[in-house]
Amino acid sequence: MATTTPAQDPNEYEEKHVHEVYEQIASHFSSTRYKIANQHRVHSSLVADNLSLPHPSSFFDFAISVAVVHHLSSHLRRVEAIAAILETLRPVAKLEQGQPDPKNVGGKALIYVWALEQKTSRRGWDEGDEQDVMVPWVMKPHSTHTGNEESKTFHRYYHLYRQGELEKDVAEAGGHVVESGYEKDNWWAIAVREE
Repeated sequence: MATTTPAQDPNEYEEKHVHEVYEQIASHFSSTRYKIANQHRVHSSLVADNLSLPHPSSFFDFAISVAVVHHLSSHLRRVEAIAAILETLRPVAKLEQGQPDPKNVGGKALIYVWALEQKTSRRGWDEGDEQDVMVPWVMKPHSTHTGNEESKTFHRYYHLYRQGELEKDVAEAGGHVVESGYEKDNWWAIAVREE
């Protein structure tokens, strides 16, 4: 289902077409994902605004953003989200001559976004298709004895990245891509902060 970039306030649009949808499908969504292999380690997590992360600047050696940036409904917001991620990374150290210090490469971020080029997937998107789309999530009811329950469909907003677009957004956000590629209907990039 194609859509256009929203004319309304991006915060309201994303609240309705991303946050509210995930709140409704959360239990079903989680049950379809893989479980963490090591359940014995204690992990902490938090919910945060990707445009204003609560972490200190220049702190992390590595950050991971999977399936987040493509839910932001404008180019500017996607670039701001990538910039916020990069801001949390340790910067690349420089030698006196201004060259990067090979012993201190700084922090890296791994960013995954959905690709437009998915012609072999069940979705079948490809170059020339709309990049801003509403993607259905069909939630099937739990089996009951009555059998009267119907499936419910929710539509989530996605921006589908075309080849090379993620790298351009990283550069615009003040980063440098050290490696990038395509995997299972997603574009990914490993990026560092530019100083």
